[in-house]
Amino acid sequence: MRLSPHLTTCASCALALSLLHAAPASAADGDPRFTLRVGAMNIDSSNTLRGSTDIDGREVSFDRDFDLGGKEWEPRVDGLFRISDRQRLIFDYFKYDKDRRETLDDSVSFDGTTVPAGSFVKGELKYQVASLVYDYSVVDGDRFDLGLQLGAEYAKVNADAYADLGDLYQGRFLDEKTDGVAPVVGARLTFTPSEHWLINLQGQYLNTNWGSFDDYEGDLSRANAIVQYNFNPNFGIFAGYDWFRLDVDRKGRDGVIGLKQEFKGPLAGISLSF
Repeated sequence: MRLSPHLTTCASCALALSLLHAAPASAADGDPRFTLRVGAMNIDSSNTLRGSTDIDGREVSFDRDFDLGGKEWEPRVDGLFRISDRQRLIFDYFKYDKDRRETLDDSVSFDGTTVPAGSFVKGELKYQVASLVYDYSVVDGDRFDLGLQLGAEYAKVNADAYADLGDLYQGRFLDEKTDGVAPVVGARLTFTPSEHWLINLQGQYLNTNWGSFDDYEGDLSRANAIVQYNFNPNFGIFAGYDWFRLDVDRKGRDGVIGLKQEFKGPLAGISLSF
């Protein structure tokens, strides 16, 4: 995997800001140096495949939703390392892996063609996102904190589908995959109404043109909100909501194919601080 010049520049800027504001390097009094949140997200996904091509001089296009069926619990991890009063490094990781198979119980005939019983269509979708961002608090109050973020995000998507429809069709009709790294920008709002409660809102944006996503053009957007209750300085529980959207197109000699995916749902877990 190659790193783009944009990513190198962003990393250099983040490092320079860190060195510039590193004094004092101690965390705020009473605030933990490191926080780790481990939980799961109940994911509801929606997927749209679109494309256009030219057949015998005639333009043909399609735009179709495909359902992988049901919601899925998947792990979600994020962590925070506090460098100083205003500086943080924030990491998070999310994955989704879902497959589905639809089998025809009875044969179906149309226009002189028969699709035999037992014919099937199966598909699988794999999606991973991991990010590491430098977060600087432009507003640092006793109960309210506003941070701006700059860092790098890794994304990997793999979508494939296979059909066995007897004499009508056999083979793979979808095989799209890509992965890459790109700079990501974001913002964070944190409220601490009391010593036990914390409310955190965060949003991030990535454009594939900023990084190393080959021929894919589009963007990745995400937003989440959590409410956390701390039983003591070291242990707490949290709940919230997370949302991701990937919208990309790839141009080739045969035309354009696009993929739009949304993942959203509630999340919950535990928080450990040291």
